[in-house]
Amino acid sequence: MLQRLFIRDFVIVERLELEFAGGFGALTGETGAGKSILVDALSLALGERADASVVRLGAEKAEVSAEFEVAPASALADWLAANDFETDVCLLRRVVDAGGRSRAWLNGTAATLAQLREVGDFLADIHGQHAHHQLLRSDAQRVLLDAHAGTTALARSVAEQHAAWRKAREARQRAEQDIEATAKERELLEWQVKELAALGFDPQTWQETEQEQRRLAHAASLLEASEAALAVLDEGELPALGSLQHASGRLTELTSVDPALNDAAQLFESALIQLEESALALRRYRDRLDLDPARLGELDARIEAVTQMARKHRVTPDALPELQMRLQTRFDELSLATDPSALAEREQAAEKRYLESARQLSKERQGAAKALSQAVTAAMQELAMVGGRFEIALTPLEVGASSGLEAIEFLVTANAGQPPRPLAKVASGGELSRIGLALQVIASQSHAAGTLIFDEVDVGIGGRVAEIVGRMLKQLGSDRQVLCVTHLPQVAACANWQWSISKENREDLTGHATFSRVTPLDAAGRVEEIARMLGGVKITDTTRQHARELLGN
Repeated sequence: MLQRLFIRDFVIVERLELEFAGGFGALTGETGAGKSILVDALSLALGERADASVVRLGAEKAEVSAEFEVAPASALADWLAANDFETDVCLLRRVVDAGGRSRAWLNGTAATLAQLREVGDFLADIHGQHAHHQLLRSDAQRVLLDAHAGTTALARSVAEQHAAWRKAREARQRAEQDIEATAKERELLEWQVKELAALGFDPQTWQETEQEQRRLAHAASLLEASEAALAVLDEGELPALGSLQHASGRLTELTSVDPALNDAAQLFESALIQLEESALALRRYRDRLDLDPARLGELDARIEAVTQMARKHRVTPDALPELQMRLQTRFDELSLATDPSALAEREQAAEKRYLESARQLSKERQGAAKALSQAVTAAMQELAMVGGRFEIALTPLEVGASSGLEAIEFLVTANAGQPPRPLAKVASGGELSRIGLALQVIASQSHAAGTLIFDEVDVGIGGRVAEIVGRMLKQLGSDRQVLCVTHLPQVAACANWQWSISKENREDLTGHATFSRVTPLDAAGRVEEIARMLGGVKITDTTRQHARELLGN
C-alpha cells in the first residue's frame, strides 16, 4: 500500500507531502488542476522515463519520493532481499535535473530504472486515461489476458524460446546454402590454428627469450668491458688496487700522528673496500659470461619466427594466444556449420522446447480466457449493456509465433442475438469505456500489486452506470488500496476518502506562476466538492442536498 508521496518542483507542484489511507480514495478537482500530475509523479518514482519538461519552471530539479508498506514474507520482501535492499520498507526516490539527467534510489541505495520498474510490478498497477483505446490493439489484448492468467513470465519465456528456435533454423539454412564457402574457411582456419599451436608461444617464456638473446648478442662487448675494468683495478701491469692499498696503509699509520687525518683515512679505506668488492664481482661475472654463438643463433631464429607470425596476423607477439583462441572458437563454430545434420538436431531440440512451453501457455490462456469472458459479460449487464456478451477468441496459428500458438482477439456484441465481432469494429466510445473499465477492474483483481490507480478511466460514462462503477471500485478497495482520478460525482461519492486538487496563481522568483494544491476533505468538504461536480459554477442548496444523498447512498 502507498503510504506517503513527496513531490517537489514537479511540473506545477512546488511542494507536496501526502499521506495516504487504505480503501478507495477519490482525487477530484477542475480540469487542469493537476490531478493526473500526482499519478505522473508516482509513475516517475516507479521507473517511468522522464525528461527536463517535468522540472517546474525556474527550479533546478524535480524530486519525487514514494513510500510503500512491505508485508513480511511477501513476494515484495523476497524481491528486496534477493536484490540486497532493506526489507522493512520500500522507499523509491527519483530526481530529474533541469538538464534532463535522472537518478534513482531504492531504500537509500542507488538503483537503475529497470529495478524501479521491476519492484513497481509488486507495488502499483496504473491504468491511464487512454487505456480503453489501447485495448483495440491485439498486442495490448494479449498482454491483458496474460496478466489476468498469471502467464506473463511464461509468455516471456515462450518468446525467448521462439527466438532461439528461429536462430537455430537460420543457422541450419545458412549452412545448407554456404556449405562450400564454409568448408574453405574452415580449412584455412584449421591450418592457421595448427600453425599457431606448432609455434607454441608462451608470453612468459617469450620475455625470458628476449632477455637471453639481448645478453648473448652483446656478450663480446660485455666481456671486453669487464676485462678492461679488471685490468685497471687488479690484473694490469700497473694495478690500481695495489697502489691504493699501499696509500691506505700509510694514511692509517699517520692518523696516530695527526688525528685530523682520521676522517679522510676512513673514507679512503671505504672506497678501497668498494673497489675490491667490485673487482671480485667483475671476475665472477666474466667467468659466467657465455660466448655461445650456437645458442644465440637458436634464440635469433625463435624471435624471428614469432615476429613473422605476429606480423602475418597483424598483431603484437603478446596477442598471439588470444588470436589462437579466437581462431579456434571460429573453427569449432564452422565445424558445426559444415554438419547440417547436427544443426538440424539442434533446431529440432529448440523447436521441441518452444512447443512444450507454448502448448502450456495455450492451455492456461484458454482457461483464463473463458473465466475473464464470463466475468466481463456479467459486468456488462450491470453497466447498462443488458444482453451484451464478451468473448476472447484464441485462433490457432499455422506456424508458431513469438507470442505463442494462437492469435488473441477480444470480441463483443452489445445486443442480444447478434454474433460477437472484434472490439475495434463494433464498440462505440461509451461502450468501449464501459467494457474497458470492466476489463481493468476484473483484471486488477488478479494483480499482485497492493495499490491500484485509475486515472480518469471512467470518461464516457455517467448516470446510473457511473454509480455502479463507483461501487465496483469501492468493492475492489475492500482488500487493497484503490486511487481514482475522476470527474464523476457518482464515483467520488462511493469513495472512503476524498482529496480536492486545485490550482492557484501567485508570484514566485520567475514572476507570475501557477501551483497545484491538495486539500483532504472532511464530511462537509466532500459535500461541497461533490455539489460542485454536480452543479458547476453556482452551487445551490439543491445540489448540496443531491450531494448529501449521493454520499448517503
